Amino acid sequence: MKPVEERGMSVQPTEKVYIEILKQIKAIIVEDGLQAGDKLPSERELSERLKVGRSSVREALRALELLGLIETRRGEGTFICEATGHRLVEVLASFILNDKKARKDLQETRHIVIKECTELAVLRCDSSKISKLESLIQQMDKSGQGKIYEVCKQFEKIVIQSCGNHLLYRLYVELTGYGLSLQRTNSYWPPDLCEEVLQLLQQKNAVKLTNLLSKQNDALYRIE
Repeated sequence: MKPVEERGMSVQPTEKVYIEILKQIKAIIVEDGLQAGDKLPSERELSERLKVGRSSVREALRALELLGLIETRRGEGTFICEATGHRLVEVLASFILNDKKARKDLQETRHIVIKECTELAVLRCDSSKISKLESLIQQMDKSGQGKIYEVCKQFEKIVIQSCGNHLLYRLYVELTGYGLSLQRTNSYWPPDLCEEVLQLLQQKNAVKLTNLLSKQNDALYRIE
């Protein structure tokens, strides 16, 4: 493998050198045939192979660890691990969605997915799902402030799952993950909205349900 300086890369002084080092570490992993559970070369070896300073290698390794791609075990070294979805979501949200336009697009896309899911849920939500939702509404009345958030979260997820479309549900899960990473606050339906949603599902009134969610959208998913 050619060192970083010999690959024709033009790294501007203001750019982070470790970004290019990340790419080269990935190339080393491929070249060495390393897989999850395998040990990475040491900082010293990586520094020598890439012809860069150990501090830059260390910074790149920290970034990989933040992404959940590697883990450092004291006294053993650094090992490759499977990426953990929730940490990756947080990192991408912090770096990629750090502007108002991207955050607004996420908010809009999430609302579109929820709208489509609830429309399908009106058609596909069976009696067993309705019973579960009714039970959750009862729990909301009995839950304290600390627990009611989890009940509302479960209620919304059951409604979305009731759409019967696994791909739409996965989109909802991922978009919700990004949104929570950005806001660090509760974006799920509040109890009063959950009650209205249940009533409209029972009535199988798709038009009123989607209108209700549209009216609530700005208040529920606003990202400052």
